[in-house]
Amino acid sequence: MTTSAGAGSLIVTEARLRDGTVVDVRCADGLVAALAPAGELPRTAGVPVVDAAGGLVTEPFVDAHLHLDKVRTLPWVGDAALQAYTGDGMADSARGIDLARAVKAQYSVERLLPAVRQALADGARHGVLHVQAFADVDTAAGLVGVQAVLAAREEFRGRVDVSVVAFPQDGVLRDPGADDLVEEALALGADVVGGIPWIEATVADQEAHVEWACALAARLGRRVAMLTDDASDPASDTTRMLAEALRRHGLQGRGVACHARALGHYDPARQTAVLELAREVGLGLVSDPHTGPVALPVERAVALGVDVALGQDDIEDAYYPFGRHSLLEVAFLAAHLLDMRTARQQEVLVDLVTTSAARVLGLPSYGLRVGGPADLLVHDATRTVDLLAHHAPPRVVVRGGRVL
Repeated sequence: MTTSAGAGSLIVTEARLRDGTVVDVRCADGLVAALAPAGELPRTAGVPVVDAAGGLVTEPFVDAHLHLDKVRTLPWVGDAALQAYTGDGMADSARGIDLARAVKAQYSVERLLPAVRQALADGARHGVLHVQAFADVDTAAGLVGVQAVLAAREEFRGRVDVSVVAFPQDGVLRDPGADDLVEEALALGADVVGGIPWIEATVADQEAHVEWACALAARLGRRVAMLTDDASDPASDTTRMLAEALRRHGLQGRGVACHARALGHYDPARQTAVLELAREVGLGLVSDPHTGPVALPVERAVALGVDVALGQDDIEDAYYPFGRHSLLEVAFLAAHLLDMRTARQQEVLVDLVTTSAARVLGLPSYGLRVGGPADLLVHDATRTVDLLAHHAPPRVVVRGGRVL
């Protein structure tokens, strides 16, 4: 690989696309200028060349759900919250969240920022160039978590796109004052209205939580991202509440529901109805099957035309003790946890951390195509099965036509 400078210009040779085609890719001015059969693109003096050598070349990975302010905080709080959140089929997950609240007494921007930076750097090394980052905004954390994440977003601007969710982790009605803090966080620079309606005490309060968030998003012209139906209780219904509110407030295509685990415990007719409603209103779903013992029905959602993503969710915090910010690792784990092992299912898994995930987040500029952004990953693997089996970092990460 040559490394001479260029204004977002680069040629990638012998690039194997996921359909098996081998092409050369010309990048110019930060965009994909040409895709041509291998060997047919002329070289230009001074333009760097990356030889993919027949390895897979893909779009960058998209992490649709990461609690970025919580990264590496598990040692501060211990295992009690982790045990409560994941134990007994997540029947006591709300108590786990309440126990995890204690970690915020130790929050400061200076203490959080090194781990936040490291998570984004680790992600970039693994090809994760788009992150929907949740940052707690509540009366325990105040604005400290969001301030740390916003600071890191600026440091990584141009390398990693970070969309910041102002997230009232402890609820809104059960944590009076959190609603005002969310608005303050949005004024500071957060991008997305967050929510967690299932944690509220009553169905009426859950409805009020959803209504508050969607009304705020509509007023400010923002997107909405919520954690819905975390546990397996089939009585949990907040994913449907969110979908209905998106339609009511004219927010079609601007909402995300993370977890939605209870959908897997609905009867088939009810499950289909909620998933079809999600498709109709453009509600994207994000599954993190490695961070809890139950998961939303991913393949059923995909079959019904719902946009679905996988997310890292947590990295060594009170909810999950592992994580490298590798979306290929997440997809590898999902292959086992969701029983998705065939060649066709492997392709779907890669979609869930690339193209489908980009649709979930409504990314306006994404995709390996002529005229698209010159953002791509060069892998050593030549087959999808090896890409997932080894879940190795890409050999080369390209952003805007430049090698990172």
